[in-house]
Amino acid sequence: MKFGKSANRYAKSLLDLSVEMGNLEEVYKDMVDVAKTVAGSQDLQTMLKSPVIKPDTKTKVLNQVFNGNVGELTSRFITLITNKGREALLGAIAHAFLFQYKAFKSISQAEVISSAPLDAETKAKVEEVLQKLAPGLSDLKETVDPDLIGGYVLKVGDQMVDASVSTQLRELRREFTENLYVPGF
Repeated sequence: MKFGKSANRYAKSLLDLSVEMGNLEEVYKDMVDVAKTVAGSQDLQTMLKSPVIKPDTKTKVLNQVFNGNVGELTSRFITLITNKGREALLGAIAHAFLFQYKAFKSISQAEVISSAPLDAETKAKVEEVLQKLAPGLSDLKETVDPDLIGGYVLKVGDQMVDASVSTQLRELRREFTENLYVPGF
C-alpha cells in the first residue's frame, strides 16, 4: 500500500515507540478509531488540510474530537504531528500504522468474494484453505458479488483461488469457441 514516505515514517516511529512502551494493542485500537474518524468526516479532513487555520486551533479541535477516546501516547502523537505541521497526514499515518501493525504481527490480508453471504460451514472451509495458503493469523474480509453466480474467490496477498461458477462458465465458453465441432468426421 502507498501512503507516502512521511506517513510511513511517522507510522513506523509510532509503532516502534508503542512496542517499546508496551502498549501496542492500545495504540492499534486508537489508530483504528483515528482512521475511521478522519475518513468519515469531510469537514475534519478539510480542517486538517487548511493552511488558514492555525496549528494551535487544530490541536484544540483534535483534542476535542479524540479526548477520552484515545490513549495518552496517541494523544501526544497527534499533538506532535500537529505542531510539526503534518496534521494533513493524520489519516494516512493512521492507515499506514494499521498496515505496518499487521505486517509486524504477521497477519495476512485475505479477501473472500462470494455470490451470497457465507454460512458457517462455507466460512470454515474458506478459512481452512486460507490456513494452507497463509499459515498463522489472517484478517479475512468478506465481500458479496452476485455476478459470481456461485462459489467464491479467495485472495491472499498475490495468490488467488478462484472457485466461482462464473469463471467455470467462462472457461467452458472459451473451450467451446476454440474446439469447434465439425460435422461429418
